[in-house]
Amino acid sequence: MKLLKEKIVNEGIVLNENVLKVDSFINHQMDPVLMKEIGKEFAERFKDDKVSKILTIESSGIAPAIMAGLEMGVQVIFARKRKSLTLTENLYTSSVYSFTKQESNDITVSKQYIEPGENVLIIDDFLANGQAALGLAEIVQQAKANISGIGVLIEKSFQPGAEELLAKGYRLESLARIASLNNKQVEFAPERTYQNI
Repeated sequence: MKLLKEKIVNEGIVLNENVLKVDSFINHQMDPVLMKEIGKEFAERFKDDKVSKILTIESSGIAPAIMAGLEMGVQVIFARKRKSLTLTENLYTSSVYSFTKQESNDITVSKQYIEPGENVLIIDDFLANGQAALGLAEIVQQAKANISGIGVLIEKSFQPGAEELLAKGYRLESLARIASLNNKQVEFAPERTYQNI
């Protein structure tokens, strides 16, 4: 996605060979125009998949998921990382390890929001080791719903997450794929072509 790649090049900060900081337009301050275009892009890519619900994880996945939900006309659910006093029972739960924060979190979704047989699109901001996407996929499976695919804004192709998701048979749509962050330079990987089988 051209606009997202331009933002990454012009505003992203490469901290080291593993870390790209995008908090000026995605995960601290957000660019609404970019988010709107991201929503349109996901809606276009998944237009034939009869998506009935979008699932993301708090907090950076919420904005792109909301915009995609707006474009697709479907509800958006976000998995909570923190315990809520009002959300204590009838939950789908999965454990997700964050390499960035070096901690595990139990993520939860109320059972009332995902119905068996629904077609669920998973959206997240980054894909590195794949733990968040796998945790969200596990929740969809617990609900006996279908995973229409996984959409991510930025895929770090040099880390194992994408290959793990593809090996499990998930459709993966990444709007920007990064091949390398060496020498504090962003090198993009070619766009993945996906054929429905």
